[in-house]
Amino acid sequence: MVGIVAIAIAILTWAVDLTGLVYECPYCRSQRTVIGLLGLLLMLPNPAHWLVRYLSAVFAVFGLSVAATQHFRGWGRIMGGEFEWGEQWYVNAWMLSGFALFIIVGLLLLIWNWRPGEVAAP
Repeated sequence: MVGIVAIAIAILTWAVDLTGLVYECPYCRSQRTVIGLLGLLLMLPNPAHWLVRYLSAVFAVFGLSVAATQHFRGWGRIMGGEFEWGEQWYVNAWMLSGFALFIIVGLLLLIWNWRPGEVAAP
């Protein structure tokens, strides 16, 4: 279920980007792609396989470094007194990169903590 949500987030944000509703941001594109890829890896039959864990770690390190760079550039503007939420505060890059950090870490932890045979209780 979490994998489906991650893929839906990636598809929705790519759709918003490709339709021109938001500005083209290479940081954001990288983060949403990593979220989608981690969602796909989480949906594989055995996320505990060494290759899945390796790929998830590589993708997550890339996504986290991009998100952290974007997020701390926002903190630089905050500390410099230049920060603005803007007219469309809900697409503020600082806020969204913070969300991406949490989502990517959460997906990586889910993949790395997955154990075979785990089934949700009814």
